[in-house]
Amino acid sequence: MAAPGEQDVVIYTDGACEGNPGPGGYAAIVDDGVSQREISGGEPQTTNNRMELRAVIEGLASLPAGTRARVVTDSQYVVNGVTSWAKTWQKNGWRNAAKEPVKNRDLWEKLLALSKEHDVRWEWVRGHNGHPENERADALARRAITELE
Repeated sequence: MAAPGEQDVVIYTDGACEGNPGPGGYAAIVDDGVSQREISGGEPQTTNNRMELRAVIEGLASLPAGTRARVVTDSQYVVNGVTSWAKTWQKNGWRNAAKEPVKNRDLWEKLLALSKEHDVRWEWVRGHNGHPENERADALARRAITELE
């Protein structure tokens, strides 16, 4: 884990989808306090929630194990899922409150595994509200959709 006083890496993420389902894009901006790296990609047929999850997964996967990171996202689905719902889903055999299989289980399992490799704090920000990095991540995710064509 990071040494005391060492700055967190901040990962700003966003996902986007044209149609839901439809073509989608994701983006992560990884800021280590010295420089920023931009990661983005897309899928031809997906959902917004999958792209939100992929953004965080790709951002965390780009870090060395043991990194202290703060994930900033406008997705309550991601924040609530990882900090609250996932514990119950796992306890219930990956079934939700309606006793149905949890959607996006494959990505939730990847995200939870990556979260254990790092010291992660989660921060929700309101989307499309002028937050510069959130707006940039949104633009990158939307651009990734256009690059699928």
